[in-house]
Amino acid sequence: MRICVFLSAADLHERYTSAAREFADLLGKGGHTLVWGGSDTGLMKVVADGVRASGGRLVGVSVSFLRNWARADADEMVVAEDLAERKALLLGGSDAVVVMVGGLGTLDEVSEILELRKHGLHRKPVVLLNTAGFYDGLVLQLRRMEEEGFLPMPLAEMLFVTEDGADALAYLVGSSARR
Repeated sequence: MRICVFLSAADLHERYTSAAREFADLLGKGGHTLVWGGSDTGLMKVVADGVRASGGRLVGVSVSFLRNWARADADEMVVAEDLAERKALLLGGSDAVVVMVGGLGTLDEVSEILELRKHGLHRKPVVLLNTAGFYDGLVLQLRRMEEEGFLPMPLAEMLFVTEDGADALAYLVGSSARR
């Protein structure tokens, strides 16, 4: 399975990097391909290193103004002209999406992925990997949107939320089998 992972390119606390390493190990050992932002820095590097060390493939989608941070040993590296094209290529080149901890860029990515799903423009499973409760506030807001009628479908049909990488991968594999 080609799994797109949206996450931070920043260097982060061990509570996030250890969970990222564990998830990367599961991806690689499961024979999956990581489709990610292509960066060789921060949490993106941690996940790519883990997937590579565990035998998985790496497909990066960088953007022209970040080309200097692109991972040199990716199995494939595509360079998009801008962030909008990058998001489209990441989604188009994957079978499923996992959102890990990140900043504004990651928040933008998860918002767009959910908006596209809401409108039926993709049916790929989406997981929010809520490491150390990082996304508790976002989950609370999404539930409020659902309760108050702002979502046209149940949140559970749009997004699977878990704090456990093994549960995230099991959900993706199960969703893939049902499709």
